Amino acid sequence: MYEIFQLIHKTLFFVVIILGLIVLVRAAMGLTSKSEFTDTDRKLGLFFLISNHTQLLIGLVLYLFLSPFGIKAFTDFGSEVMKIAEYRKIAVEHIFTNIIAIALITVGYSKNKRATDAIVRHKNALIFFGLGLILLLSRIPWDKL
Repeated sequence: MYEIFQLIHKTLFFVVIILGLIVLVRAAMGLTSKSEFTDTDRKLGLFFLISNHTQLLIGLVLYLFLSPFGIKAFTDFGSEVMKIAEYRKIAVEHIFTNIIAIALITVGYSKNKRATDAIVRHKNALIFFGLGLILLLSRIPWDKL
């Protein structure tokens, strides 16, 4: 079961990154060319949001129930988990940084729903989705992909 969820989590990671890059490129192009915020921009932002939330749910199942690097790391090693870099990165840094990143992405999408000006919408996407993507990329265990 752990391996199946881990595979889904790894695969969805690539979807998240690709969608994030597409959304950022479109936002930057829209901002520099002062073009309209299209329905395609809105849908891509929505798919980016949904894929991140799905990734979070799968990650939480791994963290809480299946992974030896999640809550189980604290029950097995106690406070010693903070002294073991590999465990600390997954058990603490990965989960909390990614939750902050997904919160930023959610805020950005919500702000875009309320905004009416195309430039503001492109700027919101670039700032909030960009910061979220940077945080996501900063906590990826690249050696485990």
